[in-house]
Order: sequence, then structure tokens, then C-alpha cells
Amino acid sequence: MVNVNYHQVILINNKSNYMAMKKLNYYVLDVFTDTRYKGNQLSVVLTDEDLHIDEYYAISREFGYSETSFIRYSPEDECLDVRSFTQADFEVIGAGHNLLGAVCLALLEKWDIFKDQVGEFFVNIKNTKVPLRITEENGLPYVGMKQKPAVVKGTVPADVIAEAVGLSTADLSLNDWHVSIVETEVGHLMVPVKDVEALAGAVLNKALLKSASRKFGFEGCYLFSVNGPAADYVAESRFFNPSIGIDEDPATGTAAGPLAGYLELLGYIEKNRDYRFLQGRLVNQPSTIRVNVEEAGIWVSGSSVIVMKGELFL
Repeated sequence: MVNVNYHQVILINNKSNYMAMKKLNYYVLDVFTDTRYKGNQLSVVLTDEDLHIDEYYAISREFGYSETSFIRYSPEDECLDVRSFTQADFEVIGAGHNLLGAVCLALLEKWDIFKDQVGEFFVNIKNTKVPLRITEENGLPYVGMKQKPAVVKGTVPADVIAEAVGLSTADLSLNDWHVSIVETEVGHLMVPVKDVEALAGAVLNKALLKSASRKFGFEGCYLFSVNGPAADYVAESRFFNPSIGIDEDPATGTAAGPLAGYLELLGYIEKNRDYRFLQGRLVNQPSTIRVNVEEAGIWVSGSSVIVMKGELFL
């Protein structure tokens, strides 16, 4: 008779369950920065097939960052496929830090994701091919993502937004610019703020901003102030989007593109010139977003660094 005690049985069963689990590799990167522990954190999970939607949601909640990207190489599309989710069970589209970090990861790890592409590079997100420009600076990849030309979709009363972000209407007075919904891929609200001191004083009221978002039809709220076209950072910004689970984002590429397009439409910056925005300083995660407005679209660029990697279990 073999003597196996209760604790041994539990250990054997746990080991069996552990071995049966499916394992996925993951990375965590800091995006829109060239320095670890700055920028916007992004978890990136490698998959060889589509997951169940509830698995995307659960993994994104487990990481707890503003967004998690899931990537795989698609022989059918001949490019890298990217799907991105917030911790509030919302699938993200557009060329933002979710896409930039995924592409930078592939380049940093020297994966040949462009093996089937000639000339212009691209990746696929939500069945949309996003053109890329890839350069290198100081040993790091810098990736440009092309967004569509900016379109002003409408305006929102300043007093509505002032109350939602804890400022006065006088704080939203900058060069007589209007609070405007601007879209390249996603319609975000561009909110001019008179100076960086007022910008620092903004306090999010989730309920009021969610209500305004539903009523006027915008997604995120991008507060910005300007430093002058010749400044090192032409603008500083803050981004709130509680409707999809993002209280404050340290870097938002999908909002930086519309801001660049808006400033160009206002005549504040010029086409075909490089500019930089600063975001995340007030949450101790400063991020540098590069922008360039062309006739055919807007380039949003930056780099990323890897800070950790490991395995997760399904």
C-alpha cells in the first residue's frame, strides 16, 4: 500500500494544473520616451492566434495599465497585427502609444516583422493598415505613425468643460481659440488653457466629463497650453478619458495628432516641420511626442524602452 498524504495529493494536482496552463510571453515598455521609468507604460502580450474576448479583457485588467496590446505576425496580412484594450474592457483603435510600443518592441527584439513588405512599412490595427517611418537615434528605434489629416468636427461650450476639469472659463482663454472636437482617427476634445500654471491646476470630475463626452460626441479630453512655436516643446498637455477607464494618461498619440493638426489649421505651427509636445510631467511620467503635419496626414513619432518581460498563464 502506497502512503500518499493529503498535502502530497494537492501538490501533485497543482503541478498537473500548472503544466496544463497555456503560457504567453509578455513585455512591459515605457513609450514615448528613451528613458526607463518615464513615458507611458504599455504591456504587450505575444499571441499566435486570436484570444477569446474575455481573455483580452481579463489580461488587460490584470496588468492595470491604461492599455495592453496583443500582437502576432499575420501571414495573411503580411504584417504585424495589433489589438489593444483598456482595463475597462474597451478596445482601442488608432495610432497611439499602444501601437508605437508594439512596433518598437519588435524592432528592439529584432523580429523581422517587415519581411514581406517593400517600400513603405505598415502594421495592422483593427483591420486598418497604419503606415510607418522607422529611423534610429542613439541605438533606439524611432517610429513614426501616420494619421489622417485633422478635421474639426464641432465645438463644445467652454463652461461645460471648465466645470468638468475643475477650472474657470477664464482659464480656458488662449488666443481666442475654441474648445473643439478634432479628429484624425478618433475624435478627441482639444481644450486650450491659458498657461501651464492653470494646466497644472486641472482636476478631473469623472461624472461631468463622461456626461459631456456622451452629449457632444467626443472620446478623450486633451488640455493643452502653448510655449511658442520656437520652444523646445511647442505645447504641454494633459489627457483625461474616464469613459474608457483612463483617468489621466502620460502620453496619448491619438490626441497629439489632432492637436498638431488643430494648431496647424489655426496657423500656429507650419506644415512639414518637426515639433514636440510634452505630456505626463504632472504625473511624474514625462513623455515626448514628436509631430509633423503634412498635406496627406500627420506623423506622430517617438521611441520606447523595455523595462520587464515574463510569462503569463491562461
